[in-house]
Amino acid sequence: MRLRYLYFVLCCQVLCVSGDPDAGSRTWARFLKLPYPEDEAFLYDTFPDDFMWSVGTAAYQTEGAFQKDGKGLSIWDTFTSAGNRGTGEVASDSYHNVHRDIHLIQKLKVTHYRFSISWPRIFPNGTIGSYNEAGASYYINLIHRLKRIGVEPVVTLYHWDLPDTLQRLYGGWSNPILADLFKEYAEFCFRTFGDNVKFWITIDNPFVVAWHGYGTGMVAPGIKGDPGLPFRAGHTLIKAHAAVWHLYDNKFRQKQGGKVSIALGSHWISPRKKSKENIKACQCSLDFVLGWFAKPLFIDGDYPTCMKKNLSSNLPSFTETEKREIRNTTDFFALSFGSVLSFQLINDSLKFGQTESLSLRMVLYWINAEYNSPKIFIVENGWFVNGNTKTEDAKNMYYMKRFIMETLKSIKYDNVSVIGYTAWSLVDGFEWYREYNIRRGLYYVDFLSPDLRREPKSSAFFYQKLIEKNGFPLLPENEPITGVFPCNFTWGTAANSIQVETIPSQFNDPNVYVWDKSGNKKPEKVEGVVVPLRKTRCGDYASIRYQVSRLHRMHITHFQFSLNWPSLVPTGNVSQVKTTLLLYYKCFVSELQRANVTPVVTLWHRTAQHSGLPAPLVKNKGWQNTDTVQAFVAYARLCFKELGDHVKYWITLNEPNIRDEQKTFLEGHNLLKAHALAWHVYDEEFRRAQKGQVSITLHADWVEPAYPFSRNDVEPANRVLEFRIGWFAEPIFGNGDYPQLMREWLQQRNNLDLYDYHLPHFTEEERKLVQGTYDFFALSHYTTSLVFEEVEEKTQYNTYLEVHFIPDTTWLKSPKRGAVVPWGLRKVLNWVKSRYGDVPIYIMSNGVDDDQTETDDKLRLYYMENYINEALKASVLDGVNLQGYFAYAFDDQSDPGFGLYGYIHDEFYIKLSLGHYRKIIDKNGFPSPTAPKQDCTLELYSCPGCSLFFTKKSMITFLSFIGICFVITVGLVMYYSKKPSKRYQY
Repeated sequence: MRLRYLYFVLCCQVLCVSGDPDAGSRTWARFLKLPYPEDEAFLYDTFPDDFMWSVGTAAYQTEGAFQKDGKGLSIWDTFTSAGNRGTGEVASDSYHNVHRDIHLIQKLKVTHYRFSISWPRIFPNGTIGSYNEAGASYYINLIHRLKRIGVEPVVTLYHWDLPDTLQRLYGGWSNPILADLFKEYAEFCFRTFGDNVKFWITIDNPFVVAWHGYGTGMVAPGIKGDPGLPFRAGHTLIKAHAAVWHLYDNKFRQKQGGKVSIALGSHWISPRKKSKENIKACQCSLDFVLGWFAKPLFIDGDYPTCMKKNLSSNLPSFTETEKREIRNTTDFFALSFGSVLSFQLINDSLKFGQTESLSLRMVLYWINAEYNSPKIFIVENGWFVNGNTKTEDAKNMYYMKRFIMETLKSIKYDNVSVIGYTAWSLVDGFEWYREYNIRRGLYYVDFLSPDLRREPKSSAFFYQKLIEKNGFPLLPENEPITGVFPCNFTWGTAANSIQVETIPSQFNDPNVYVWDKSGNKKPEKVEGVVVPLRKTRCGDYASIRYQVSRLHRMHITHFQFSLNWPSLVPTGNVSQVKTTLLLYYKCFVSELQRANVTPVVTLWHRTAQHSGLPAPLVKNKGWQNTDTVQAFVAYARLCFKELGDHVKYWITLNEPNIRDEQKTFLEGHNLLKAHALAWHVYDEEFRRAQKGQVSITLHADWVEPAYPFSRNDVEPANRVLEFRIGWFAEPIFGNGDYPQLMREWLQQRNNLDLYDYHLPHFTEEERKLVQGTYDFFALSHYTTSLVFEEVEEKTQYNTYLEVHFIPDTTWLKSPKRGAVVPWGLRKVLNWVKSRYGDVPIYIMSNGVDDDQTETDDKLRLYYMENYINEALKASVLDGVNLQGYFAYAFDDQSDPGFGLYGYIHDEFYIKLSLGHYRKIIDKNGFPSPTAPKQDCTLELYSCPGCSLFFTKKSMITFLSFIGICFVITVGLVMYYSKKPSKRYQY
């Protein structure tokens, strides 16, 4: 599959010829054609050996010392001093902490460090006549320290901190004279530092400088009002860069051997609806931001056509001589992408009615197509966290993971030449117009401590480990395995309920629906009512026959569904049972058996409207009232009695451990007692005759610590698992009481009796009643989430747990259930084993939602393939006693979007995933092509009690084997009966 995918991607790449006019416009169509969901799945691979790993800072954001050792004022010093603003006067004080920052860089194990030189620190008034030796010495010392630890400097000449004098005297970048002054400043830097610098960035993000410095006024120098001013400033910035590039090319390149570029920032934009007009609008949006500077410098020395059409007189023009001087004045493409530009500084006027999105991979592909396949160095990338966040920066860490993974896909799948990546930034600092309200550093800076203490964040540990491994190498646990499940493995599907509303009108006739399986011709009593025998088989009725035939087509061995308690016993009193519905259920389970499909029946399934209870019980406080417990036990006894001859697997309660804001711990206590009492009723009154098994299904989505580098992060995950699964599992499968962690946590929060977090206590009698009331462990599992300790903010859900749930942005997403994380299933299975030993486990429900209008449900197929493979790993590699797997859901009527059968316009259709599931069932897993075919006949013969679990295929093989043996035996008997005895022949 991987090879086919790479071939497809290569074909797509060939179709896009680099350098064509507007070649980047093919990007949107190209990404719509990529294989789904394989293309969106996480890529385990490594970067090229010579890939550059970098981290960066900007002078004004981190240096501080704004008037130290002769430094002049910058436009940012002036801009922030006006009004009640935060400033960079101290910032992270890197000027006085060079040794500490160098140590942090060394710990990260980066190969490159990007920093900017403060123009006013070297030339306080912006001209070479104001040379400040102390300022130059600071950067000489910094560069030498970097070289000593083996880190290459990437030096930015201008990162927004223009000498204030040049702004006041000349109007800053709106004046063409700045190009000459910038060239003089650059020449000094090349001459002074160039022997030790191989990568130069002339100007950082000229779009922000021009548009927001001289247009919107959001950043220094904060000028606004003149619609043509930003474009005049941009004009000067382009010419200044070109002049400096030629300067280096003519005077320094041969000796120093470095490369020069300009850092261009970009967002990404997607069409609201796929149309030529909308794609043109997306192209125009990128041209107004990235193309404004990239097209003149990388292509032809002129502005994009879209800008020239829309701006008319506001956009300056280049002479032919200037165009020749400007074009091709870059040695690589330096890209800035992330929170500084995307979603923050792009306003609606530059979106052209389209939708902004966050896709670094598509930006890289667009640049590659639009600008003749340049070598791309990502010189700034990252996200941000709240200013109050300290060392656990989950949001930043997972966005970084996503961006780096997209970079890897760009290299491996899209054939884009990305040569380096720069995480932004090394330390927390002054964040421009957002001041100190956000943090972007890999290292936390305590701005209130006297020494501005630095501490590594989770993102620092992540980036360090990533660099060490050079990407995301494929580990053995990431790879699928080949193998098969045991011969007695159960394959099933699950539904919330069968569609009882389709009961035909004939079921209202009590003369039709009683059958005599024993041959007894006498009428039968049902709930005290004498009902004549019927003369027709249940399977003769279309509604049942149709449902059973669809199940039979799946090749499953078991079908799990829920009875409808409110419909079956509307008043809650079993003396007033709806006989019609009861007979329908009896018909249904008997016909399942005739089709060799074993029914697995759930007695109670919570529904949103009525909590799955009869209305009178709901009005009487539902599960908070012990009367409901007794009503449930009576209802269970009725079901065992009437259906038990055809049902060998019972689920008392389905997912009672799902807790919402309305469910109290008292309800959970009563649900546990209801389950236990029903189990004992079956065990004492019906098990001997019916020989069935009873248990409870627990919702068991996995939770993973959000910060795998901190021991402290394991505790919140354990807390969630105890409250989510252990709440019901420990009393039943464990010691008969609630988890100790759960009880201690709630007791701590009840000291002042301010919260209703009281966990009931089991009496000794109740403990004995509940403990051990299971025949197997049934769980439902759909997804995995990340969790960490909640500090600053409270979440709406599970506030009493004081945890925060977040997604990993690299995980595949489904429309409803959330992330597709197959390895989470294996982890939860091992968790159950570690807690409760060799208990038989059934995955009673596992599935994902997909577009229910599509027969080609590729996400579900991917989900099923990978989740079942993880189940196989748990069985084969980990020794988990896994007995069965049930795919959820049977059809879209059971749960829209989850079905293996679709449902459109009142008609069912078969989805692609159903056929795939059937193939897995027929093969009993994922056998190796070279392995001998699994033979279950011997195991079946030695284990006659296992026959209930076997697939039809195994049963047919076994019966064929027995038939052959019988024929051979009869033949031998006949042969030897006719042949003379050898004893009398001499």
